[in-house]
Amino acid sequence: MTITITAFERSPDGGKGLARDTRVRWALEEAGQPYEVRLVSFAAMKQPTHLALHPFGQIPTYEEGDLALFETGAIVLHIAARHAGLLPDDASARARAITWMFAALNTVEPPILDLVTARILEADKPWARQRLPLVIDRIRDRLGQLSARLGDADWLDGAFSAGDLMMVSVLLRLRASGILDEFPDLAAYVARGEARPAYRRAFEAQLAVNTGKAPTA
Repeated sequence: MTITITAFERSPDGGKGLARDTRVRWALEEAGQPYEVRLVSFAAMKQPTHLALHPFGQIPTYEEGDLALFETGAIVLHIAARHAGLLPDDASARARAITWMFAALNTVEPPILDLVTARILEADKPWARQRLPLVIDRIRDRLGQLSARLGDADWLDGAFSAGDLMMVSVLLRLRASGILDEFPDLAAYVARGEARPAYRRAFEAQLAVNTGKAPTA
């Protein structure tokens, strides 16, 4: 059965890998699974057809036969559970990898997204200047904890897993802020993720949608 995912017809970041379909593309590339992409406009995302797939009118969605999924964590976990390459065979290591997926989405990503909100959507509020340092401090706290856990290891728990895929995807959102550079081990960790051939294929495929240029081989 053909796997079909949805992605932005025109990504807000210009195809630089921050849209969440990148995570799903990356997982499918790591698992060696072919897929098709259905591009949707912002208007189409709010129409009944798309809302039937994603009740919150976002991307990506995942369709395979009668199965339809939304939320990147659920989609990546589904891919990882069905195909080799993203979860360890050992049951305990597998459970730890899944734990890191949840940690990326539930513990590390929220303050990072809060920074985007504070800098863009709330920048004109009278209390914005007072709030922004608090948001940044929360991010630094989380990164300090993550850095301490990573140490000098290449990946979070042994070999690369879906936990690393999700964590790297989350941390990439910090690059433009400069905060990630304050933690050289985490910056190097992200660079290792970006250097993986599967990530490069996913990134270039998304970039091609926004630039109109075919991805390189």
